[in-house]
Amino acid sequence: MHWYAVSTKPHQEKQAELHIKQCGIECFLPLLKESKIIRRMRKTVIEPLFPGYLFARFELERHYRAVSYATGVRRIVEFGSGPVKLDATMIDAIKERLNNGYVTLMPIRPVHGQVVYIKGGPLAGLEAVFVREMTERNRVLVLLNTLGFHAKLTLNIDQVSLPQAL
Repeated sequence: MHWYAVSTKPHQEKQAELHIKQCGIECFLPLLKESKIIRRMRKTVIEPLFPGYLFARFELERHYRAVSYATGVRRIVEFGSGPVKLDATMIDAIKERLNNGYVTLMPIRPVHGQVVYIKGGPLAGLEAVFVREMTERNRVLVLLNTLGFHAKLTLNIDQVSLPQAL
Protein backbone atom coordinates (compact mmCIF):
# COMPACT_ATOMS: atom_id res chain seq x y z
CA MET A 1 0.00 0.00 0.00
CA HIS A 2 1.16 3.53 -0.78
CA TRP A 3 0.24 7.01 0.41
CA TYR A 4 -1.60 9.31 -2.03
CA ALA A 5 -2.63 12.96 -1.85
CA VAL A 6 -6.38 13.47 -2.11
CA SER A 7 -7.83 16.80 -3.24
CA THR A 8 -11.01 17.74 -1.39
CA LYS A 9 -13.84 20.11 -2.07
CA PRO A 10 -13.46 23.51 -0.36
CA HIS A 11 -13.71 23.27 3.45
CA GLN A 12 -14.69 19.58 3.31
CA GLU A 13 -11.41 17.99 4.42
CA LYS A 14 -12.87 16.55 7.65
CA GLN A 15 -15.95 15.23 5.91
CA ALA A 16 -13.81 13.56 3.23
CA GLU A 17 -11.56 12.06 5.91
CA LEU A 18 -14.57 10.62 7.75
CA HIS A 19 -16.04 9.01 4.61
CA ILE A 20 -12.70 7.58 3.47
CA LYS A 21 -12.12 6.09 6.93
CA GLN A 22 -15.59 4.51 6.81
CA CYS A 23 -14.33 2.51 3.81
CA GLY A 24 -11.59 1.03 6.02
CA ILE A 25 -8.84 3.14 4.46
CA GLU A 26 -6.09 4.74 6.52
CA CYS A 27 -6.33 8.51 6.31
CA PHE A 28 -4.21 11.38 7.62
CA LEU A 29 -5.42 14.97 7.84
CA PRO A 30 -2.71 17.08 9.51
CA LEU A 31 -4.22 20.01 11.41
CA LEU A 32 -2.58 23.34 12.25
CA LYS A 33 -3.33 25.08 15.54
CA GLU A 34 -2.52 28.77 15.53
CA SER A 35 -3.52 32.03 17.10
CA LYS A 36 -5.27 34.54 14.83
CA ILE A 37 -6.98 37.88 15.25
CA ILE A 38 -10.62 37.56 14.23
CA ARG A 39 -12.89 40.58 14.60
CA ARG A 40 -10.32 42.32 16.82
CA MET A 41 -10.17 39.31 19.15
CA ARG A 42 -7.28 36.86 19.41
CA LYS A 43 -8.59 33.34 18.98
CA THR A 44 -7.03 29.92 18.62
CA VAL A 45 -8.14 28.28 15.39
CA ILE A 46 -7.63 24.77 14.09
CA GLU A 47 -7.38 24.43 10.32
CA PRO A 48 -5.97 21.88 7.89
CA LEU A 49 -2.20 22.22 7.45
CA PHE A 50 -2.75 21.80 3.70
CA PRO A 51 -6.17 23.33 2.92
CA GLY A 52 -8.01 21.30 0.31
CA TYR A 53 -5.87 18.17 0.75
CA LEU A 54 -5.50 15.09 2.90
CA PHE A 55 -3.45 11.90 2.65
CA ALA A 56 -4.77 8.37 2.25
CA ARG A 57 -2.94 5.05 2.28
CA PHE A 58 -4.56 2.37 0.14
CA GLU A 59 -4.18 -0.16 -2.66
CA LEU A 60 -4.84 1.79 -5.84
CA GLU A 61 -6.45 -1.06 -7.82
CA ARG A 62 -8.73 -2.03 -4.96
CA HIS A 63 -9.81 1.32 -3.45
CA TYR A 64 -9.51 3.87 -6.27
CA ARG A 65 -13.27 4.23 -6.80
CA ALA A 66 -14.08 4.25 -3.07
CA VAL A 67 -11.66 7.13 -2.46
CA SER A 68 -12.49 9.03 -5.67
CA TYR A 69 -16.23 9.00 -4.99
CA ALA A 70 -16.18 9.53 -1.23
CA THR A 71 -18.21 12.49 -0.03
CA GLY A 72 -16.10 15.65 0.03
CA VAL A 73 -13.42 14.34 -2.34
CA ARG A 74 -12.66 16.20 -5.55
CA ARG A 75 -10.05 13.75 -6.93
CA ILE A 76 -6.88 11.83 -6.20
CA VAL A 77 -3.88 13.99 -7.16
CA GLU A 78 -2.42 12.81 -10.46
CA PHE A 79 0.51 13.78 -12.66
CA GLY A 80 0.85 12.31 -16.12
CA SER A 81 -0.32 8.72 -16.31
CA GLY A 82 -1.88 8.30 -12.88
CA PRO A 83 -1.99 9.04 -9.16
CA VAL A 84 1.30 10.04 -7.56
CA LYS A 85 2.67 7.78 -4.86
CA LEU A 86 3.96 9.76 -1.88
CA ASP A 87 7.06 8.89 0.09
CA ALA A 88 6.06 7.43 3.47
CA THR A 89 8.96 9.26 5.14
CA MET A 90 7.28 12.58 4.26
CA ILE A 91 4.09 11.50 6.02
CA ASP A 92 6.11 10.23 8.99
CA ALA A 93 7.97 13.56 9.20
CA ILE A 94 4.67 15.45 9.41
CA LYS A 95 3.37 13.03 12.06
CA GLU A 96 6.53 13.60 14.14
CA ARG A 97 5.78 17.34 14.26
CA LEU A 98 2.38 16.72 15.81
CA ASN A 99 1.91 18.03 19.32
CA ASN A 100 -1.33 16.78 20.95
CA GLY A 101 -2.63 15.95 17.47
CA TYR A 102 -1.84 19.33 15.90
CA VAL A 103 1.07 21.00 14.18
CA THR A 104 1.82 24.25 16.00
CA LEU A 105 3.82 27.08 14.51
CA MET A 106 6.16 28.74 16.91
CA PRO A 107 6.35 32.47 16.15
CA ILE A 108 9.83 33.84 15.60
CA ARG A 109 10.34 36.56 18.18
CA PRO A 110 12.76 39.41 17.50
CA VAL A 111 15.45 40.31 20.03
CA HIS A 112 16.39 43.75 21.39
CA GLY A 113 18.13 45.87 18.76
CA GLN A 114 17.08 43.69 15.82
CA VAL A 115 15.77 45.36 12.67
CA VAL A 116 12.13 44.55 11.91
CA TYR A 117 9.69 45.64 9.23
CA ILE A 118 6.22 47.00 9.87
CA LYS A 119 3.70 44.85 7.99
CA GLY A 120 0.39 46.58 8.61
CA GLY A 121 -1.24 49.94 9.09
CA PRO A 122 -0.25 53.35 7.70
CA LEU A 123 3.46 52.68 8.40
CA ALA A 124 3.57 49.41 6.46
CA GLY A 125 6.90 48.78 4.75
CA LEU A 126 8.97 50.96 7.07
CA GLU A 127 11.97 49.64 8.94
CA ALA A 128 12.18 49.90 12.73
CA VAL A 129 14.36 48.65 15.57
CA PHE A 130 12.81 46.22 18.04
CA VAL A 131 13.01 47.53 21.62
CA ARG A 132 10.99 45.06 23.71
CA GLU A 133 7.90 42.93 23.96
CA MET A 134 5.10 44.30 26.13
CA THR A 135 2.83 42.11 28.20
CA GLU A 136 -0.53 43.57 27.32
CA ARG A 137 -2.21 41.84 24.37
CA ASN A 138 0.87 40.77 22.38
CA ARG A 139 2.18 44.28 21.84
CA VAL A 140 5.75 45.30 21.04
CA LEU A 141 7.69 48.54 21.35
CA VAL A 142 9.76 49.56 18.33
CA LEU A 143 11.92 52.58 17.51
CA LEU A 144 11.07 54.17 14.19
CA ASN A 145 13.84 56.15 12.54
CA THR A 146 12.64 57.87 9.38
CA LEU A 147 13.43 61.22 7.81
CA GLY A 148 15.60 62.15 10.79
CA PHE A 149 12.66 61.68 13.15
CA HIS A 150 12.92 59.19 16.04
CA ALA A 151 9.70 57.85 17.54
CA LYS A 152 8.77 54.97 19.79
CA LEU A 153 5.72 53.06 18.62
CA THR A 154 3.61 50.41 20.25
CA LEU A 155 2.35 47.89 17.71
CA ASN A 156 0.64 44.53 17.68
CA ILE A 157 3.22 41.73 17.34
CA ASP A 158 1.43 40.59 14.16
CA GLN A 159 2.29 43.93 12.55
CA VAL A 160 6.06 43.38 12.64
CA SER A 161 8.18 40.81 10.86
CA LEU A 162 11.82 39.90 10.63
CA PRO A 163 13.56 40.81 7.35
CA GLN A 164 13.76 37.19 6.10
CA ALA A 165 10.06 36.62 6.98
CA LEU A 166 8.69 39.12 4.45
